[in-house]
Amino acid sequence: MDISALSVKGRIFDIQRFSTHDGPGIRTIVFLKGCPLRCRWCCNPESQHYEFEEMLQNGKTKLIGKDVTVAEVMEEVLRDRPYYRRSGGGVTLSGGETLAQPDFAEALLSVSKAAGISTAIESTGFASKEVLSRLLPYIDCFLMDIKHINSEKHKEFTTQPNERILENAKFIAQNAHKLIIRVPVIPTFNDTEEEIGQIAEFASHLVGVNEIHLLPYHNMGKDKYTGLNRPYLMGDLKSPSNEHMERLAKRAESYGLKVFIGG
Repeated sequence: MDISALSVKGRIFDIQRFSTHDGPGIRTIVFLKGCPLRCRWCCNPESQHYEFEEMLQNGKTKLIGKDVTVAEVMEEVLRDRPYYRRSGGGVTLSGGETLAQPDFAEALLSVSKAAGISTAIESTGFASKEVLSRLLPYIDCFLMDIKHINSEKHKEFTTQPNERILENAKFIAQNAHKLIIRVPVIPTFNDTEEEIGQIAEFASHLVGVNEIHLLPYHNMGKDKYTGLNRPYLMGDLKSPSNEHMERLAKRAESYGLKVFIGG
C-alpha cells in the first residue's frame, strides 16, 4: 500500500453503510461532491456543486460537504469488512461524479484494493481518458449511466452533450474489469421503447457488456431542491408503471442483453 495515499484529501457529502444497490453484495457508498452535469431529475442535488452549501432539512439548516482524508474514509469502510466477505460486497464511490475528484478517487480506490476490498464506482463517464486510465486498474465494477443517444436532447436535460460520454463508454468497455450500463428511465426524456432500444443497441456493441439496468424515475429528492432553494424542473411527473418498465425491458432484451429493472 502507498502510505502517502492515506493522506490524500477529498470532499464528500455522505457515507452510507449496508447498501444493497450500486454494486454486488453489501456495500459502503461514499458520496463525493461535485458534478459537471446538471440532470433535471437528479435525486442528490446537494452533490452537484463542489462548494460547501447549506440545505434546510426537517426545519434545520444542515451544512452539506465535508473534507476528509482517505484514512478517515477507510476507518468507516473497514468496519464492515466481514459483511463484504460474506456477501461479495465492498466499497462504491458515487456522487456527484466520482471522476471529478480524480486524485482522491484514485487514492481511495487503490487503498481499498490493497486492503482486499472489492471496488465499484457509479459514474457518468464524463472525464478525460487520462483520468479514466488512472482509475480503471483499481475498479472491479464500473457502473456507467448512458442517459440518451441523441446529444441535443442529452444536453437539454443534463446541460452537457454526450459525445464524450459515448466515446468513453467504448474506452471503458475495452479496459474495465466489468462494465454495467445503467439507464435512468425519465418520462419526457428517454422513456419510449425507441429511445431505450437505441441505448440498448449501443450497449450491445460494447466489448464485454452483457448487462443493462433500467432505473425507473422517482421524485424522492424533490424536497431537497426546496431545502436548497432551487427549482425542481421535473414538475409532478409520475414514475413509470411496472407494465411500462416491463415493455422497455423486453425491448432492451431484444438486443441480447440481460436486463434488470432497478439498481
